[in-house]
Amino acid sequence: MAELKIVEYPDPILLKKTEPILDVKKPAIKKLIADMLETMDLNNGVGLAAPQVGKSVRLCVIKVDGITYILINPRVTYKSWLQETWEEGCLSFPGKFIPVKRPKKVRVKAQNELGEEITIKAEGLLSRALQHEIDHLDGKLYIEKEVRLRQKNKKQDILKKKQ
Repeated sequence: MAELKIVEYPDPILLKKTEPILDVKKPAIKKLIADMLETMDLNNGVGLAAPQVGKSVRLCVIKVDGITYILINPRVTYKSWLQETWEEGCLSFPGKFIPVKRPKKVRVKAQNELGEEITIKAEGLLSRALQHEIDHLDGKLYIEKEVRLRQKNKKQDILKKKQ
């Protein structure tokens, strides 16, 4: 295992949609998973997506409440309509914590490191981590959600002033 270099914004790989992994049992994928887990742990992260270490593949790792999740080709299959705002950070934005509004609960389907289909139903920190990391795989960044939140608040402030 080896610690990988974390890619920081504005590197263009962070804005690119990733490619699916076709052979999950490839030795290179197993090594990437091990290296990503070590990198996440050494940097005190909750999650890490492959683009954050310079790889444009659909893979992320998450560790919440002592449980490690390895997600290959993950996709969100359900989002609750109820949302909540929490402060989020990101290893690709060192020291930047911002409020982000996301669905409270999600269901995610993915493959594990053995290629088996798994389903995760989540809320709380795990739900947030899943959404954050899958956003990375889709080329979306958490700062985009902050901008929308601020714009919405500005619109509400303007409407209040007009009344």
